[in-house]
Amino acid sequence: MSELNTHCDICGASDGLALAEVPPKDAEITLCATCQTAVGGRIEDNPHWQCLNDAIWSQTPAVQVTAYRLLQALQSKAWARDLLDIAYLEPETLEWANAASITVSDENAVVHKDTNGAVLSAGDTVTLIKDLNVKGGGFTAKRGTAVRNISLVSDNAGQIEGRVNGQQIVILTEFVKKSG
Repeated sequence: MSELNTHCDICGASDGLALAEVPPKDAEITLCATCQTAVGGRIEDNPHWQCLNDAIWSQTPAVQVTAYRLLQALQSKAWARDLLDIAYLEPETLEWANAASITVSDENAVVHKDTNGAVLSAGDTVTLIKDLNVKGGGFTAKRGTAVRNISLVSDNAGQIEGRVNGQQIVILTEFVKKSG
């Protein structure tokens, strides 16, 4: 059994601390109430999770595993995907991290669909089905343009984000078709 620390192993908070198991191994870490809630599956993107920039590089494997799982749960956000891309876990630790995951509760989940009704996911590639004038961008995104590694707008099923001509833009899902 682990001992309760004086701070959260993920974010460093000192209030509402409790020990939390890191399955499937017999390991425990100290988590604050916010981090406990997220590990339980209720996680939303907010500034609190910038702490994962440090937690993923912890010297403690159980902390790395928890940070990795939280990043996986937040991977619809570009910053979380970017951090996952550069994070390095020892093979044994990565295997442990992938042995279980944080299942995000989707009571009010927003489902993004393309013009044909295909479900879109973060990281997908889509193709524009019509020329789109980019407001403030001073250019037209041409029909047939592939937009790779899209992000989903979490509170609007009709919008995604992606890079066109090197500029991050918001695109309406009714004007895209999922590729591949």
